[in-house]
Amino acid sequence: MTGARTTTAAGKTRFDDIYNQPDPRAYFRTLAPLQYEIPHQAQDVFRRTLAQRSAVRGTGLPVTVLDLCCSYGINAALLNHDLTLEELYAHYTSDEAAALTRGELIESDKEFYASRRREDAVPVIGLDTAENATRYALEVGLLDEAYAENLERHPPSDELRRAVGRVGLITVTGGIGYITHHTFGALLDATRVPVWVSAFVLRTVPFTEILTVLDAHGLATETDPERTYPQRLFSDPGEQSSAVDQVLKAGDDPTGLEADGRYYTRLYQSRPRPA
Repeated sequence: MTGARTTTAAGKTRFDDIYNQPDPRAYFRTLAPLQYEIPHQAQDVFRRTLAQRSAVRGTGLPVTVLDLCCSYGINAALLNHDLTLEELYAHYTSDEAAALTRGELIESDKEFYASRRREDAVPVIGLDTAENATRYALEVGLLDEAYAENLERHPPSDELRRAVGRVGLITVTGGIGYITHHTFGALLDATRVPVWVSAFVLRTVPFTEILTVLDAHGLATETDPERTYPQRLFSDPGEQSSAVDQVLKAGDDPTGLEADGRYYTRLYQSRPRPA
């Protein structure tokens, strides 16, 4: 890992240099050694949740998904295509991919994803502050719409508000902590159809304020405190030490989890309370 990287207030390593590149090659090359796997953990969960949400809707029309902190559209790739995260790592870290210009990679990726598109693919809207990353995801066809907006600092644009009005499922894997209750409040204020939320949250990150916002918008949230999902290896001993401290402060036990060298998440599923 490069020594130039900084950490968050909670001691988590920042990877700002890979989040907004013109394409995802550096992202995958950097995170591969850390075994970043939370999109893989979320793949089947999001598909099951989407199927349940679609069944409740009962109209036969596809449910629109809003993926928060969507980055290069990885969750959309895994949701809507017959692909694994392991295959994406192999694809973007290959010598063949490294030899391509950005334009060549985009043309190659259009074919790569189109040939693997699932028949049950649904519209996916992406939200992320990283404009280059969201532009790539749009150009290769992973996202139907993308918005590079920071709802922690600014209200959503009119275009984003209109898009959120069509959303039936909000997903997030790696963003809680970077986004807070401010973002969730702004988005939920803009919803127009019953919305579900499926969120993977690091055990080091407080979720209480977001839960309060979800509750205020009529959503009941469930989680299994005994079920955890691995996110990635720690980048260095300092990051691990900080994570263990945060988990202990939250009243959780890091034994066998963070104490063994990885970040872990919990899954929070939110649905409208029965009338």
